[in-house]
Amino acid sequence: MTPVPALTPTPRAGQSIRVPVLWGLVFGVIQVASPLALRWLDQATVQALLLALIAAVYIGFAVADGRPKVIAVECTVAGAFVLLAAAGVTAPAWLLVLGYAAHGLTDFWQERSHYVAGTRWWPPFCAAVDWLVAVVLAIEIIAGAGFHH
Repeated sequence: MTPVPALTPTPRAGQSIRVPVLWGLVFGVIQVASPLALRWLDQATVQALLLALIAAVYIGFAVADGRPKVIAVECTVAGAFVLLAAAGVTAPAWLLVLGYAAHGLTDFWQERSHYVAGTRWWPPFCAAVDWLVAVVLAIEIIAGAGFHH
């Protein structure tokens, strides 16, 4: 007997991204509020840690994809976001806004290109989180919120 491979759902042309975007907005609100639960850390530190975490998720997708070039590219991209996030801990908070907005652009590109196989709902979900956080952080900066103790 030969094993039959499991069927995996494939995205259909024109498939709605409404559900992942709505869930992304829900998680974006949670992420924006997360510094309230971690009051002993600067808001910049919390948002920088979360930016690095979000960027690193694509490493997992790349490993699941299995192509060495994809793994190398995604590790490099995630590494760049980790460096940007690390700088955002002490630099002006606009660097975090830039990081989230830029990561949202990489999600948008991934949704269009499907460079990493098997991401399905993640790119629109993650882009919604990234862009919501970027907008809220920008509003907080303009309103004069402090990101460092």
